[in-house]
Amino acid sequence: MGLIKCTDVCKSFGEKVALDHVSVDIPKGKIFGLLGPNGAGKTTLIRIINRITIPNAGTVLFDGRPITQEDVEKIGYLPEERGLYRKMKVGEQAMYFAQLKGMSSRDAARELKKWFVKFGIESWWNKKVEELSKGMAQKVQFITTVVHKPSLLILDEPFSGFDPVNAQLIREEILRLKEEGATIILSTHNMESVEELCDNIALINKSHVVITGGVDEIRHKYGNNNVELVYTDNTVVQPAPGVFSVLSDRDDAGRHTAVLALEGGTGSNDALKAVLAQGLTVNSFKELVPRMNDIFIKLVTEEE
Repeated sequence: MGLIKCTDVCKSFGEKVALDHVSVDIPKGKIFGLLGPNGAGKTTLIRIINRITIPNAGTVLFDGRPITQEDVEKIGYLPEERGLYRKMKVGEQAMYFAQLKGMSSRDAARELKKWFVKFGIESWWNKKVEELSKGMAQKVQFITTVVHKPSLLILDEPFSGFDPVNAQLIREEILRLKEEGATIILSTHNMESVEELCDNIALINKSHVVITGGVDEIRHKYGNNNVELVYTDNTVVQPAPGVFSVLSDRDDAGRHTAVLALEGGTGSNDALKAVLAQGLTVNSFKELVPRMNDIFIKLVTEEE
């Protein structure tokens, strides 16, 4: 059983259905991508897990039992709408949030100083939040989300507002926190981050789950049995009836990149044997697996 298990969760606001019998199982110690277009219901589900909102129906289990307010203290939540008090000093505010999550003043000061050093922001401790750029404030809020070492992290668009260098810094920290045993829910529109970070995903659209499962499993499921062949020869690859057809073949000064469509139940090894039988010099031969971005667009468009 996962750390979080939502079963048939329903939530309406007046006549607007936000979640319609949504079920997801979030494994312990994994990064779970919560995907979907704007208005799909992702934020509502996150708020229900956090007990900010109560569902109309369905259950949410935390480690096998109904989630309680005590469990919420073990959650680190970074909302998409950031919420720092602009007139407060950075260090004072970070201490306040850490102590809200049950840390003693001494532990909070020690751990926060470590994080401020790690992120290179020691000099910000006595600055007011209003003096910080959006990216700087993002760093502070990320620290306040993780400083109490939560067993569950919920990160809603955590890379928003970061330049590429700092976005990579946050990615590395997310992976490190996973290695240390944290379970992480990552809600994002950045499909590259999904492929790089997530073990499992759920795609929500129009208030219900469209697909859920392992990232690799889903990418292979939506593959179209094509392979990419790179070879160097004066001749060109020919179709092998019953094995593969040639969809395209691009020649760049004698270096060819061809896309082959495997036929029937042909496996990659049989297709490679058929290519080698043509006497071609093969540089690389790999399965073409669709990107999560393409799968996301396909599934959402089909729903429309």
